[in-house]
Amino acid sequence: MYKTYTAIPKDIEASRKWFVVDAEGQVLGRLASKVALILRGKHKPIYTPNLDTGDYVIIINAGKVTVTGNRMEDKTYYRHSRYPGGIKGIRLKDNISRFPHRPIEEAVRGMLPKNSLGRDMFRKLKVYAGSTHPHEAQQPEKLEL
Repeated sequence: MYKTYTAIPKDIEASRKWFVVDAEGQVLGRLASKVALILRGKHKPIYTPNLDTGDYVIIINAGKVTVTGNRMEDKTYYRHSRYPGGIKGIRLKDNISRFPHRPIEEAVRGMLPKNSLGRDMFRKLKVYAGSTHPHEAQQPEKLEL
């Protein structure tokens, strides 16, 4: 009989890596789904659904991400202040110009589990608008998606 493999914390920490992804010219949703897969750790043979086995991901050039169709004009991000009539919306075009990191963060967050495990996974995502990042000490590998 085969026994089900379960990762232990020692194996998880030993297999953690840092990756750099260049978002310039990438389509937002496709980029987010591939990054979410890496954050979850589903690309590894030690993947365990109830543990955070994923890697760290650094996304650079977040402001140069693209979308298909008319989403740049039509897509709206809504938030509510919890007061009556307190709904506010911002178009994707304006969101990218003001806060270049937010559309990628929102897309990836939506593809992760909605619990404490998903929040831990999301903390391993670092998004930067420019082409530089402060994580050179971690010696990240360039990842082509």
